Amino acid sequence: MWIYAAVFLLLSGAWSDDQGTNQSTVNSITSPPPKVYESRILYFNNGNDVNLTCGNKTWKETIYVIWNITFKDCRISLDDKGQSRDSCEDGKSLQNTSNFQPYLHIPNFSHADEGIYKCESPYTGGAKNVLIKVITTVSPNLSMWVEPNGNETVAFCKAERGKPAANISWNRAENSSSEETRESNGFFTVESRLVLPEGTDTEGLRCLVRHPCWEGEKTVGRQEHRKGNVPWLCFLIVVVITLLLAGFLFIALKKLRPLWQCQQSDPSSSKSPPMEDVEEVEPYASYVQRVNSIYNSSADLFT
Repeated sequence: MWIYAAVFLLLSGAWSDDQGTNQSTVNSITSPPPKVYESRILYFNNGNDVNLTCGNKTWKETIYVIWNITFKDCRISLDDKGQSRDSCEDGKSLQNTSNFQPYLHIPNFSHADEGIYKCESPYTGGAKNVLIKVITTVSPNLSMWVEPNGNETVAFCKAERGKPAANISWNRAENSSSEETRESNGFFTVESRLVLPEGTDTEGLRCLVRHPCWEGEKTVGRQEHRKGNVPWLCFLIVVVITLLLAGFLFIALKKLRPLWQCQQSDPSSSKSPPMEDVEEVEPYASYVQRVNSIYNSSADLFT
């Protein structure tokens, strides 16, 4: 009996090993390839050509590539057999690098191309899904000035109407703070304040500004104009425009004055009656007088 029991246990163990091997083999065949998910945020300057890549696979490994442009509700796709589809029809296209790696080409990138781009690209042994948020970059206007504030001096550095927001720092490790303002149209204005002790030399003071539009950072020095001088500049512009308009009006009146004088001294209204009418009436009057005199003479004779 013990011998029969030992044989039964050996057979059941071998059967379970075979079943487990078969089950693992089935799972390895039916399991889907692994998917790689990736998200990016990319900034591009307005007017540049933009190339978006979904991965680094070539067409030897890639099965197809689909780009979904969510903000326009359209898609651009291409498979390994050369079949393509483009429901956007706005100039975007799928192209290949010299190594036959596919990418999405966006010519003359502008604010209208800003949004979310989703890419799906299965390849041999896996799949790539990428979500890219593309943002237009706008270079900010930079300015720096210094103002007294009681016993202190405050230095201001402003990066105005940029996209995205700029990063401002100073070449001196002092007490500084920054304030960021976002406008309704997506532009950002960043203003940094640096508080300096009274009597601090500000000649060598500089603010350092970083922005995706530039490869490096820009250095801004103290400028001559001040924040309070902006209304004077506007007043000067208004005065210049007023003087120009007054000059144009004076020239126009000077040219139109002779025409008005000609209309006021029109000779047609003061013409004397034509002499021809008088000459035509005088013969008739003399004829009547002669006839009357003859008639009177004849009357005298009969009387």
